[in-house]
Parts: sequence; structure tokens; C-alpha cells
Amino acid sequence: MDHEPENNQQSSPAIILKDIALLDDYHVMMTLTAEGELQSVGYERWSLSMKNVLGFIVEGKQIRLKAVVKRDGGGICCGDSDGFYFARKDFVIEPLYEDAKDRWCYKLRQFLESLGRPKRLLVFVNPFGGKKSARKVFAKEVKPLLEDADVELDVRETKYQLHAKEIAKSMDLSKYDGIVCVSGDGVLVEVVNGMLERADWRKAVKLPIGMVPAGTGNGMIKSVLDSAGIRCCARSATISIIQGHTRSVDVATISQGTTKFFSVLMLAWGLVADIDIESEKFRWMGSARIDFYALQRIICLRQYNGRVLFLPAPGFESCGQPASISLYKDPPVSDKVLGYQGPETKFEDLEWRELKGPFVSVWLHNVPWGAEDTLAAPNAKFSDGFLDLIVVRNCPKLALLSLMTKLSDGTHVQSPYVAYLKVKAFVLEPGARIDELDKEGIIDSDGEVLARGRRSYKCDQKALMSYDKLQITVDQGLATLFSPE
Repeated sequence: MDHEPENNQQSSPAIILKDIALLDDYHVMMTLTAEGELQSVGYERWSLSMKNVLGFIVEGKQIRLKAVVKRDGGGICCGDSDGFYFARKDFVIEPLYEDAKDRWCYKLRQFLESLGRPKRLLVFVNPFGGKKSARKVFAKEVKPLLEDADVELDVRETKYQLHAKEIAKSMDLSKYDGIVCVSGDGVLVEVVNGMLERADWRKAVKLPIGMVPAGTGNGMIKSVLDSAGIRCCARSATISIIQGHTRSVDVATISQGTTKFFSVLMLAWGLVADIDIESEKFRWMGSARIDFYALQRIICLRQYNGRVLFLPAPGFESCGQPASISLYKDPPVSDKVLGYQGPETKFEDLEWRELKGPFVSVWLHNVPWGAEDTLAAPNAKFSDGFLDLIVVRNCPKLALLSLMTKLSDGTHVQSPYVAYLKVKAFVLEPGARIDELDKEGIIDSDGEVLARGRRSYKCDQKALMSYDKLQITVDQGLATLFSPE
């Protein structure tokens, strides 16, 4: 029988309910402690934490507990073999008397309600992301678990780009305990931007957002689950949402004049941005498109002129060279539109540093994983108020190919061709390719194109910003995510 390790503490927790019951057709003494441990003494000792019980139903004389149990080693959860995962398992107990059954139902329900779990969720399903598997993932993995936990669902399929942002910007916050994105990282970013454009953004950012991997990258949910040693899959992600724990995450404000974009994952320019955006032509390949196109881009390597300026975090003051800087000024308060306008900072008088091109790649990361198989910034933290900067310059093709193969375990940052540091603020001044000065690059944030330079991929399409100077600042712990711990 699946069970959890017994509590070996000398002082046992208080027992709030104790009865003889049938468990797997054996008579046992069943107890429920004040700490939410279900325990039995009989033909064998058994225990189950109520934290791992999703819900329960009554079937005649029996109470069926809908629970999850941890599985370690062996097997693969949704394609990821790292860490432990959760498996669904029912446990059936049968109190001997009707009044005892009623007592158990009352105490079980009371304890589950005391956990403060979400009971009403707005669920976005993106049917267009990755291999277009979100509908199937939701129907087979997500919905059954949420129904087991008796969660009320408002399901919305996104029909076009920025659809989730529109809904998040106008939704009635009082109707929900959280938002779930069954998608890649794109819908999460839309939701965060929609929340921050609201007049009541301070309240909106406290509403937890959960992710279920059903896209190409899935970097945020991989980062969230991996931080707790849990395999990245839809089942584990859904269970972490049901359990209701939350954590804060930094939000970066990317500014160009009065235009702003709010990022929770990354910004890229150069090789990483070119791969991320130009590989869209191979989207039918799913996540394999990234590796396939990366090889093409390394063989035909591009380098870009330009400059990056940064305000180093403590311990990184020696990186780069001293620099002077002029930052964008926000308009007077009376002229501001409704919504969040970025962190209130005064950075101009501080000691800025710079790195000059040519650049192979410039990558700015908020969380460790850029995708399920890409540990881009191994030292990144969710809410430290800093961004991790990864810069590649002067890298031969063979060394670059070797470097790219190390992205899965994060050891690429140890390469002598990589500068890896933490920054509090950042300015990008992008330039043209060194060998074709009439061609410029792409600036990508969280999988979306921020700017397209001259003669770049799909340069005729309108982007949010121009291919010019951008500045990035960080607001520590601004947004809220569902998290396993």
C-alpha cells in the first residue's frame, strides 16, 4: 500500500478524530491529527497527509479519498525524467457506523477548507501553442484533477494573439481565486501585462497565476517545479495549483520612450532571439524546432555591433568598463495613463558599466529555465530584484556548438566566451550585423518580438518598439505565481 513515512517525533500531534474503520477490508484504528495526518494501526501502519488529498466523495457507507502520492526514480512524467512526480491514487475508508461516517466527512471537509486552496479558477487554454496539444492536455490531465478537488472552472480558449491580455485587463477579480494558463509562456506574459495595465493593478498582481506546460518553451513552469525537485509535467503543475501555495516573482519593465512591456521570463538579442523567433517557420516540429534551427544559425553565424550598459549587482562591480548613461524620463504623474508604470528608481547617478560588441548573443533572464531543456541562468532567483545577464562574444563556431550543448545543465556559463553576471538595471543599444551593415536583428522578450531591425525576419510586420535603445528595470516580487512551496 502507498503511504508516507511515519512521524517519528517524540511528541505526537493531537488527535482530533479516532474511530475503528475498514481500510482495504481490514479493521483498523483510524485517526486524524490536528496537523492533518491520517493514520491507522491495524494489519499494517499507514499514513496519508491531508495536504496530498485533493478531495473526497461518499459512496454508500464508504468515503473515497482522492489523493496523490509521490513517485521517485524510474518512469517518465510527461517527457521529463528529472525529480519526483505525483501519481493519483484513491484510498477508501469505511467507518463502522453512520454517525461515525458523518463525523469523518465533517472533519475531512473542515480540514481541506482550512488549507485555503483556490476554489474558483479562470483557465486559459491556448489551442495554437507548440504542437497544439493544449486542448488534449486540459481534457486528460488538468480538468480531471481540478474536478477531483471540487474546483469551479471558467474555461476560455484563446482565439488570437493578446486575447488573454484583453480578458485579464477587464475581468472581475472578485470572481476568481487565481488564473491558470494551459499553454507555453506566452499566455502567462499576456496575463501579466493585462493585469499591470489595469487601474487596480496593485490588487490584480496579488491574484496567483498558475502554468500548465502545453507550449514550446514552458520555461516558467519548469523553473517553478524544478525549484522544488518536481518533474515538469501537466499533472505536477496542476497539483501545485490545487494545493494553493504561492510565491512572488520579479517583473522587468522594458521601456522605449513612453512605450512599455512587462517581462517575467527573458529578453534576448542576437543568436538566441534569432533562433527563438525565426524557428517559428518550423513550429510544426514542436520543441525540436529550436535545436534544428540553432544548428543552422551556428553554421551561418551572425554577429552584431552594439553596446550593453548595466547597473551591476553587488559582487559584479568589476565586470565591463565604466560608462556614462542617459535614461528615459517618465512623464509627470498627472500625465500618466492608468496602470503600472514601472518601478520608481533613480539610477542615473550610480556607477554604470558597459560591454561593447561585436556580440554573438545577449540574453537577460529572470528565472533559471528558458525552456524545459534550457537551464539558461542557473543562478537566477524568482524574487531577488536582479536579472541574470548572459553575454557571448568572440566565440568560434565549434566552441559555440559545444557551448550550446551545455545549455541543458547550465554549465555553458562556465565557458571563457561567456560573461555571466547579475544586474539591477540594463540598457541595450542594438546595432547592425558586422558583415552586412544594412541588416539588423530581432529583439525578443518572453517569446514575442519587441523590435525588428532593417531586413530582419518578417521586418515588414509591425512590432511594439523600434530597433533602438531599450532600458530595463526590475520590480522585486511584483507578481504572484502558484508554486509547490
